[in-house]
Amino acid sequence: MKKFTLFILFFILIAIASSKTLFANQMDHKIVVKVNDRIITSFDIVQRIKINSIINNIKINESNMNIVRNSVINELIDEKIKIEKSNEYNIKVDEKEYLDFENNILSQRGIQKEKLNDVFIENNISYEEFSNFIKTQITWQKVIGGLYFRLVSASEIEINEVLKNSPYISYDQAKQIVIQKQLDLKSNKLLRDLKNEATIEYR
Repeated sequence: MKKFTLFILFFILIAIASSKTLFANQMDHKIVVKVNDRIITSFDIVQRIKINSIINNIKINESNMNIVRNSVINELIDEKIKIEKSNEYNIKVDEKEYLDFENNILSQRGIQKEKLNDVFIENNISYEEFSNFIKTQITWQKVIGGLYFRLVSASEIEINEVLKNSPYISYDQAKQIVIQKQLDLKSNKLLRDLKNEATIEYR
């Protein structure tokens, strides 16, 4: 696993290096989007593009750069709205919650934190940007759980359908999958409604 992780991170490092000309004119802090009173700069976009390319093993090149950039902008807009909503409830993230979530993300991708930090340093990526991304995911989950968890339920039919398609999981796991799907639907609707209400200005 260590050798595999090193190979993947080295491969991504080379991919990012080959795309530096694509990032060259975006390394300032020019405001690109304003979401209510929060701003997204060109620097924020470049940082997230690099982070996503590493975490999700995406090779950035001239043919996909615009698609990746637009996707990242939409992602950052969503996050600004999520942060604003989370702040309404004064939601906090403790150290254990953060480390558990971070470890889960990295372990799913076979990435070691120490090696990831090395790649971030080599590519002028702020680990704080990655940390803020994780914290936003956690606080948003808390918002959705607090608003909707008591309103969702899993029927026997839904649970059995999951078990039919995934017989290797337990009943409780199947139930959790059903509930999570319902929470995801609630999450998507809430985010969509908040975006419709938000003032989003592209510069």
